[in-house]
Amino acid sequence: MTSTANDIEWKISDDPVAYEDALAFMELRAAAIREGGARECVWLLEHPPLFTAGTSADPSELLNPQEFPVFEAGRGGRYTYHGPGQRVGYIMLDLDKRGRDIRCFVHALEGWVIDTLAELGVAAHRAQGRIGIWTGEGADEKKIGALGVRVKRWVTLHGFSLNVAPDLTHFSGIVPCGIAEYGVTSLADLGKQMPLTRVDAALKRSFPSFLKALNGACKES
Repeated sequence: MTSTANDIEWKISDDPVAYEDALAFMELRAAAIREGGARECVWLLEHPPLFTAGTSADPSELLNPQEFPVFEAGRGGRYTYHGPGQRVGYIMLDLDKRGRDIRCFVHALEGWVIDTLAELGVAAHRAQGRIGIWTGEGADEKKIGALGVRVKRWVTLHGFSLNVAPDLTHFSGIVPCGIAEYGVTSLADLGKQMPLTRVDAALKRSFPSFLKALNGACKES
């Protein structure tokens, strides 16, 4: 039976979570979900300043390895920055219940973040050939959110990061997601000052539409 939004646990951490602790939690929770011993989970958090390397990371794109700790993430993608003022969402869902289609999951995940940004007053979009969530047009187009996922025994791990009010200079230590031609932005940089609690509330309100897209399109594909 397909679970509803009410069947999924929401965890929100008020204090920054060490990256190693987050990885350990996701691994254990994903295994428990697979064995039927735990509920699916959405975990919203911040990390202390750090860089993560995905499975396609190019060492030449780590421009300042001494600036922050660097972690092997085990997710898809390249180098990403995490830090205070950035909302990270880790999504642990059972794709056996929703259709074994990773592309559909990523597409629905992008749509969730785009819908959330729309509620917060920012028009965002997908960009052909570029992973992530983008806002602006032409020379003003910048990245406001990143995605990176892993699927283990058809349970998802990792998820997205959304720039709310991070120190954008911290992104200069990497080539974010391997895309050098475009900059990064944030809600605060766009003049949208707001607490993380408001972002979390918007994410939760948009979540049923994400599940609907996942349960519908992915099962039909």
